[in-house]
Amino acid sequence: MSENALIVGAGSGLSASLARLFAKQGMRVALAARQIDKLGALCEDVDGKAYQCDSSKRDDVEQLFQNLDSDFGELDTVVYNPSARVRGPFIELDPDEVQNAIQITAYGAFLVAQAALKRLSQRGKGNLLFTGASAGVKGYPQSASFAMGKFALRGLAQSLAREFHPQGIHIAHFVIDGGIRSDRRADPPDRPDSLLDPDAIAETYLHIIRQPRSAWTWEIELRPWVENF
Repeated sequence: MSENALIVGAGSGLSASLARLFAKQGMRVALAARQIDKLGALCEDVDGKAYQCDSSKRDDVEQLFQNLDSDFGELDTVVYNPSARVRGPFIELDPDEVQNAIQITAYGAFLVAQAALKRLSQRGKGNLLFTGASAGVKGYPQSASFAMGKFALRGLAQSLAREFHPQGIHIAHFVIDGGIRSDRRADPPDRPDSLLDPDAIAETYLHIIRQPRSAWTWEIELRPWVENF
């Protein structure tokens, strides 16, 4: 029987690399995003299906998982990838924009995690993975909303790992410490491999998914070899 994977916050970059790698491994892939009009090519590449979902809205998340219950049946792996930020001097930040950023980065993760774990806990197995950032372990200046959201995401992942690892469900948090390479963001000629390769990141996600439960990782940091930390 093939495995089923859900990637929330699908698009280009890391989520696309995850989808392609999962599909190569024989997994059936579901892609969820607020806007799915640009996911057609990726769905075709991975023979997957796209679902419209704003992860910060409870009704959207509940509907997503109800649809997946019908279309995919049981899920084996769920990846939470969305995040949002508002940059600028702290005293100039718009409170409504900050609230929205935290809802997407942290509250959405709670909603997706709760819906996923209601299902995974019935089976006593599965994987729930969270895409974090260096902002989740150190707050940078003029990036308060991102730090708040990512710190909360990391705390959620740690709490869930302690609760659900003993139930057989693998929870893991990925600290992505550095910029991710893309078509719009290439390595400088004088600094090769100074950006994270999304395909290489995806390989680490797969490694975590495949870990024997006698040696599980709840958190892992990934950064380019030239990144300071």
